[in-house]
Amino acid sequence: MNTTIEYFNEKAEKCFADAFTITEHTNQDTFLSYLKPGSHILDFGCGSGRDTAYFISKGYTVTPADGAENMCRLASEYLHMPVKCMEFNELNETETYDGIFASASIMHIEYEKLRELFPKMIRALKHGGILYVSFKYGEGEGYLGKRFYTYMNEERLHALLKEYPELETVQEWIFGNEHPGQPDFRWISAILTRK
Repeated sequence: MNTTIEYFNEKAEKCFADAFTITEHTNQDTFLSYLKPGSHILDFGCGSGRDTAYFISKGYTVTPADGAENMCRLASEYLHMPVKCMEFNELNETETYDGIFASASIMHIEYEKLRELFPKMIRALKHGGILYVSFKYGEGEGYLGKRFYTYMNEERLHALLKEYPELETVQEWIFGNEHPGQPDFRWISAILTRK
């Protein structure tokens, strides 16, 4: 059983506070650069709601969603709006969003479940829609404490994306740790578009 949601429910206050130690918006701005003003974004695994607030401040319509009930409550209080409490596999919409922002979120499910999730994200995007994903850089998968991680490097990510010809990679990059004071590690990010 994947205990990641349990972890985020137990540590919701700490995770909420930690999220606001990150003040860099490069990844968000890169994602937004591919969207038209006012586009509808799904913040998929929104956590604290920090990114949702940023997108709203830039004039976008945002649906925040997260699987941890306590994170949803804190994010809803912070944003003064409802946060959809749903697990990733519950995504069941068709051509609804101009963009899906899955930042450091879908990396918490198993690789095989990722393979099931990508078709759902593709279906939820409008044609020409933009999908942002980010993962901790590396190989394999497993637990770090109670949190599960699927790691990605270029080869692994390309092999996964090859299964979905309806997605085209428009940008990919690697960046360093954004959390001051934490051990150094790298992330891999990609911006994809639904053909």
